[in-house]
Amino acid sequence: MSKTSLVLATIVAAMLPLVVQAGPVEGACNRSDRSAANRSLCACVGQVADMTLRGSDQKRAASFFKDPDRAQDVKMSQRDSDDAFWERYKAFGAMAEAYCAG
Repeated sequence: MSKTSLVLATIVAAMLPLVVQAGPVEGACNRSDRSAANRSLCACVGQVADMTLRGSDQKRAASFFKDPDRAQDVKMSQRDSDDAFWERYKAFGAMAEAYCAG
């Protein structure tokens, strides 16, 4: 193996974990016990989350997979910040449904 090939292989190997790392929503989807969840669907939903939700919103949305009651609490909340998040979350959900529906 040439020196250039070895350097290139080392760079690719170092970057690989960054490329395949799932975001919070995709990871939560993959870990969920939902029967419809599969890697392909979770990857699609994760891509939509990356396009539509900020990092903090993604973490919050990901928590709904583990504790669905938390979503209801946020939806019913009277706080302005929760209302604003819920609007972003609904837009994410609608886009994920349209984009990822098989």
